[in-house]
Parts: sequence; structure tokens; C-alpha cells
Amino acid sequence: MDKKLSQISSKKPSGLNKHWHLSTNQQEIALTEIEFSLFRSYAAFGRWMDDLAACCQNGEDVKCSGSDFALLNVIRMHGRPKSISDLGRLLNRDDISNLQYSIRKLTKSGFIEKIGLKGQKKNATYKVTEKGLIATDTYARFRQELLLPLTDQISESSEKMNQISNVLNLLSGIYDQAACVAATHRDER
Repeated sequence: MDKKLSQISSKKPSGLNKHWHLSTNQQEIALTEIEFSLFRSYAAFGRWMDDLAACCQNGEDVKCSGSDFALLNVIRMHGRPKSISDLGRLLNRDDISNLQYSIRKLTKSGFIEKIGLKGQKKNATYKVTEKGLIATDTYARFRQELLLPLTDQISESSEKMNQISNVLNLLSGIYDQAACVAATHRDER
């Protein structure tokens, strides 16, 4: 039996067939591989964010998701209050109703508070409360303790992560542009 396993493991792979309806040539194969990596990364990142957010809000009545905590951290960024349009721009999001829902949850949880004239929604901004500062500090501490050591395993990790960030930002712009073009060709029958 061991001899048979040895023979199987010593055979070189015949090559994976990566051609299918989304990838018929080398450029399409490469793009499809990136997209699958993005799908998997998005799912893993979502799980990480949700689990980390759960660690930072023990005993809270209103449970905030990882996405809500991402918003909370962006609101805290640079210590300046942010409007919903600021948050949409910073996170490249146009789903204002979902941002408003997260804002309501964060406000109800006591993590943020609204600043501005009463009754004026348009000029409202949001800032992190003392409770929000504690939650985001806890978030940062857990992130440093749990995630950063794993990135140490990547040689030249800072340089490589900067390169990955640049590529992802470039891809974000490419996909935004493609989405705009696709929207102009939508058949609304």
C-alpha cells in the first residue's frame, strides 16, 4: 500500500483544466483566478470581521456586525466626525440605506452619536462616543494580537501587503468603471 501511495504522490499533475465559459484564454484565466480569490477573501474577511466584532461587544443588547464595526472604525479615523456621504465615499459604497441602518445600530448601541442641528438630517455627522472608543481600542488590540502575527509569516510582509493593496485599489477602479459601462447597457425590458 505504501508503495502505491508513493507512486501516486510522485506523479506530476497533468495540469488543471482552467478553461470554461468565463476563461477561454490566458488573460481570462488569470482574471477568473483573481475573481475566485476575491470571492474567497471576501467571505473569509467577512467571517473575521464578524467574529472580531463579536469579541468587542460582550453583553450588548444590539449586536453589531463586522461591517458595522468597519463603519465604526472609519468614523473614528483621524478623530473627525463623518457624514453618511463621507462614509460612503471612504468605503466606496453607494448603498446609503444600508449605511443608515448601520448608523442606527451603532447609535442605538451607544458607540456613536449624531452631531448637528436637531432635525437636520442632511448636515448630520457622527462621532465615536467614549463607549465606541473602548470598543475600537478593544478591536485594535484583538487585531494586533490575533491577525498581525499571522502576517509575519509572509516574507517582506509590509512590502508585499502594500503591493497587494495597490493592486486591489486598481482593481476596484477597473471594476467600478466596468460597472458604469455595464449599467449603460442594461436592458430594462
